[in-house]
Amino acid sequence: MSNVEPRIVFMGTPEFALPTLERLASHYPLVGVVTQPDRPAGRGRRVVASPVKEFALAEGIPIFQPERLRRVEAVERIRAWAPDLIVVAAYGQILRPSVLEIPRLGVLNVHASLLPRWRGAAPVQAAILAGDTVTGVTIMKMNEGMDTGPVVAKREVPILPGETGGDLETRLAAIGAQLLLEVLPDYTLGLVRPQSQPEEGVTLAPRISTEAAGIDWTCSAVMLERHVRAFAPVPGAFTTWNGTRLKVLRGEAVPHVGPAVGPGSVFQWQKFPAVVAGEGALVLLQVQMAGKRPMNGDAFVRGRKDLLGAVLSSHRPGE
Repeated sequence: MSNVEPRIVFMGTPEFALPTLERLASHYPLVGVVTQPDRPAGRGRRVVASPVKEFALAEGIPIFQPERLRRVEAVERIRAWAPDLIVVAAYGQILRPSVLEIPRLGVLNVHASLLPRWRGAAPVQAAILAGDTVTGVTIMKMNEGMDTGPVVAKREVPILPGETGGDLETRLAAIGAQLLLEVLPDYTLGLVRPQSQPEEGVTLAPRISTEAAGIDWTCSAVMLERHVRAFAPVPGAFTTWNGTRLKVLRGEAVPHVGPAVGPGSVFQWQKFPAVVAGEGALVLLQVQMAGKRPMNGDAFVRGRKDLLGAVLSSHRPGE
């Protein structure tokens, strides 16, 4: 055992990774940060740096942005940093054995679910879509599988009523960063023995495309409310009206309300537009037309009364 602080390389890209990176940087020597290459983003498609890169630049931490981490030169670049430990939080590329074997303490991953439930790239969205009432964060020692490595620590948290994917992800990011900092001292001293994941209870949460956020009005209103929450704020659940994409940013299920018309039909519920679902109706509390700013549903329908009586298009997977 050694009391020398481990040399750590951090790997991550989006906002979810920032709390972990910030906490690590304040407690341990970071010898390098690996993040995805700068990408076009926003309506103007301007090339921007990842949140992780911006933080590393501000802190003067060396940065590496390989297009493909599997390439020999990329692996050797990380090896040259001689890390004792690699920490990963939403990096965005698969780590091959050539990287996993570099640090003597292995590679730890901050994952936003209670593994083995929701292995994969979109655990937060999957948990909300499934109607889970609890989720959490797992600190896992990575192996070659997809989130199949042994568990170092877990923390369970409730999913709050009405909580969106964005809200839950932000909360789990902070909890994951705190849990990692709590367990790292004992882990680096060899006092924590990672436990194999059980074979029962495995579910998968694959990466979600923007088109998967399309709304299928034949589903029940309860399921549609979960759908809207899961995809808020990005990419945003959407339907089509008059050939134009209409995002639904906030919605509320009214299970036993709706006129005797087909799914997708819009009617007025109190001051808001509501849409007939396969069962019940979804009240549109906040919407956004393509290229426009978000608006509360009551204000939107006052200016666009032709929405009432319209039939919104359903979007189904594979269509």
